[in-house]
Amino acid sequence: MQNRIPVLKTYKIYIAGKFERSESGRYYALKDKSGNQIANICLSSRKDFRNAVVSARNAFAGWSAKTAYNRSQILYRMAEMMEGRSAQFTDELMLEGLTRKAAETQVAESIDCLIYYAGWCDKYQQVFGSVNPVASSHFNFSVPEPVGVVSIIAPEMNTLIGLVTATAPVIASGNTCVVLASQENPLSTLTFTEVLGTSDLPGGVINILTGKKGELLEPFSNHMDVNAVAYHGDDSEERKMIQQNAALNVRRVKIYDSKKVSLVKAQNPYRVMDFTEIKTTWHPIGE
Repeated sequence: MQNRIPVLKTYKIYIAGKFERSESGRYYALKDKSGNQIANICLSSRKDFRNAVVSARNAFAGWSAKTAYNRSQILYRMAEMMEGRSAQFTDELMLEGLTRKAAETQVAESIDCLIYYAGWCDKYQQVFGSVNPVASSHFNFSVPEPVGVVSIIAPEMNTLIGLVTATAPVIASGNTCVVLASQENPLSTLTFTEVLGTSDLPGGVINILTGKKGELLEPFSNHMDVNAVAYHGDDSEERKMIQQNAALNVRRVKIYDSKKVSLVKAQNPYRVMDFTEIKTTWHPIGE
């Protein structure tokens, strides 16, 4: 058995609640820090991204129409599923180069982050909404509503907590999203797709692609049916390109420091509000 060649897993991308192969059929070999191949990873194409956007758009109406309490329950269920696979997440983060202690800390922070945003699902509207005084016979209400489909470029490092911090506040308010996983360290992100697939999250709410950022950053930032872009990174040229492409349909752009994803200040209700817009309703009163 010493000469046995291990059967390496080929991880699929996650679109519409299903595990799909890239339409291009391409993949790349993922290696650990010692240079040993540990898995095969799909190289997603522009068409994969377009399919993911269609999936996210189709899921948006149903997800945003769910009660805030129901969305909260689903995020909590995702945390429960992660807790049950914490040992696997720890091992995979160690393959990405973390020490056991750092890996265990990141897994715990990721689970806690899901619980944190599950708690905000049915509270942020009360905090940030308002009843406005007006000089007429009307009730005037302002409430935050989701913007729609969000494309997310996840951090290259701190991959698990970075992924959860990037996606949880986006979906908490009823948005759907398409995520580009870390190219160098996608393993824990791909295991997270298996958590999504076995949780109560409806298909299409979170779609996750793997591949080369150089090939996918442009469609992630210029697709006309994407309402907002969340970029977690520090490359000035990438930031510039995203902001220029976003001007094509005036989509919202949020830039986050990828080194601060695990800090407490990176987890707050303002992250939920980053991908909402305020809608105001007038309702006549009196005769």
